[in-house]
Amino acid sequence: MIDRTVDYYNENAQSFFETTVNADMSLQLEDFIKLLPAGGYILDAGCGSGRDSLELKNRGFKIEAFDASKEMCRRASELLGQQVKLFRFEELNYIDLFDGIWACASLLHVTWEAMPDVIDRLNKSLKANGVLYASFKKGIGERYRGERRFTDADEAYLRSILEDRFDILEIRESIDVRPGRENEVWMNAFARKK
Repeated sequence: MIDRTVDYYNENAQSFFETTVNADMSLQLEDFIKLLPAGGYILDAGCGSGRDSLELKNRGFKIEAFDASKEMCRRASELLGQQVKLFRFEELNYIDLFDGIWACASLLHVTWEAMPDVIDRLNKSLKANGVLYASFKKGIGERYRGERRFTDADEAYLRSILEDRFDILEIRESIDVRPGRENEVWMNAFARKK
């Protein structure tokens, strides 16, 4: 099957924006913020609507954000009041720059094959002792849901992709915060660069 994930987000950007921009991610965000220096530099990796970038910016953090969808970048830029860059995880090329990387429901579109390289790129983007937050839908393997391709994760998979480059601080489950999605379970990983 042809991967049309980015096309899906370009074609459905407004409805996706509207259904995610007000989702309450405060529980994960609060725990992420506790691990960061005040006013630190954060990369919102695959920022979608820009919701979390805005919250972090409002809390005094310096934000850089990117997404693979041109239409999501446009909407997130408007919300955030700054440019959101257009590129994919596989093009990430920062070195020792960020205090934290927030990858909320975004790495789940990276293929199993590409995941080790992408995790390495995220690690290299962080300063020493930088923190990564990543979330995936709970499961195992790759699948399509409509036009979008997903990589699901369980605790064992998260440990396997993170443990060589990160000290894993916590892996925990949570339920989806969007109305009507309460039956969907997410895996949340907090890790510190070795």
